[in-house]
Amino acid sequence: MKPESGNSGGLQHGLKQRHMTMIALGGVIGAGLFVGSGVVIKSAGPAAVLSFLITGGLVVLVMRMLGEMAVATPAVGAFYEFARTAWADRPAVGDLAGFLTGWMYWYFWVIVVALEAVAGADLVRYWLPDVPAWIISLVLLVTLTMTNLRSVKSFGEFEFWFASIKVAAIVVFLFLGGLYVLGMWPDATASVANLTEHGGFMPNGIVPVLTGAVAATGFYFGAEIVTVAAAETAEPERAVAKATNSVITRVLFFYVGSVLLVVCLVPWNSAAMATPYVSALNAIGIPAAAQIMNAIVLTAVLSALNSGLYASSRMLFALTRRGDAPKGLATVSRNGVPVRAILLGTLFGYGAVVMSYVSPDTVFAFLVNSYGTVAIFVYVSIAISQLRLRARLEKEDPSRLRVKMWCYPYLTWVAIVGMLAIVVAMAFIPEQRTPLLLGVVSLAILLALYGMKSLWRAKPDLAPVMIDSQAFEKS
Repeated sequence: MKPESGNSGGLQHGLKQRHMTMIALGGVIGAGLFVGSGVVIKSAGPAAVLSFLITGGLVVLVMRMLGEMAVATPAVGAFYEFARTAWADRPAVGDLAGFLTGWMYWYFWVIVVALEAVAGADLVRYWLPDVPAWIISLVLLVTLTMTNLRSVKSFGEFEFWFASIKVAAIVVFLFLGGLYVLGMWPDATASVANLTEHGGFMPNGIVPVLTGAVAATGFYFGAEIVTVAAAETAEPERAVAKATNSVITRVLFFYVGSVLLVVCLVPWNSAAMATPYVSALNAIGIPAAAQIMNAIVLTAVLSALNSGLYASSRMLFALTRRGDAPKGLATVSRNGVPVRAILLGTLFGYGAVVMSYVSPDTVFAFLVNSYGTVAIFVYVSIAISQLRLRARLEKEDPSRLRVKMWCYPYLTWVAIVGMLAIVVAMAFIPEQRTPLLLGVVSLAILLALYGMKSLWRAKPDLAPVMIDSQAFEKS
């Protein structure tokens, strides 16, 4: 895709292959793993490993679907565009599907921006307890906003190093924890007794395991950013293929492997599980474990904040090109950065941070409880898009299927049924009913906005949407 002249010019190719691989890996290693996994473990016991395995399997399938579509039809906005293209034979449905998918994804990430800014402030106050949290949140947001505004290369470099630190931390943890559990650590005896003691491997039955799988869904969300970022690489097809494959081969190893070590090192029902990785490092005997993990989790938070600003702005930029968002938000700087789209995400994020102090039990609670369900809706949309696009490609241009979804269409249907089962299960899990309800409310609000979009919709700018010169969808 070539940069264009004027205020609504095109994005530039500033991301490199090394950026893409680390963006893909870093996207799935967030604060949820380091902190939120303890909640799942305390509920499901050692069988939490199965919770992460179930959800991780679904995410791997979704990433494979995205890899297939992104290589065959690389586009600005990725799965937003896929949702439209998949229903090309029914334009009205495609228009609605694209609108909902794009705005749900934007909504998810601007909420992440707010949540991570709040979480980052709490982590920094571990070292600077006298500094007001709102000032720290503002500094974090402004710093990473400036990074994103500078150039896509700046985002890529920051995310590369953030992700590198997270990946390195997980690899070191797996190595040290493995040595300890296998009895190869000084004064350690090989033991996995914590897997079966304290009530057994599945002390509370199968229901908490399935509940944990529902809760873990949000922890994995983020790997799909790589398909959004593909628009700003020189070789999108190659970059996406390699990056999605790296996620598929490593995501389960990082998540399931590290959670397995945690439940081997720390009794699942102990108070120490409130900080699972800190407690695991303490069990091994690593000095200053709390300091180390606080720094690592802060890195994960900053990475998520950085990714949230990037992903939300690029999706909003894509929405403007189809007339699904106000055209004025398509302004691009000389460096090929969608300035207004980034600033809107920052303003929304900081507005949500303010709500976390002004209205923590109403407005902020609504945002926190609704965004996870919205993420599942996006994944379901991706799977349905792949089901339809694959059928079209096989008939019209099978040569474009250089990366293929395994066992199509059976595993695609497995993923769809699995994700819908998660949504249905939320209705029967007391602590998940509110997130489900608020997620549905968020969807209803977007449907209402869809009905009002004629107020801002200008003539769609269709030509530059596809990256490659031989677009699958003829504009």
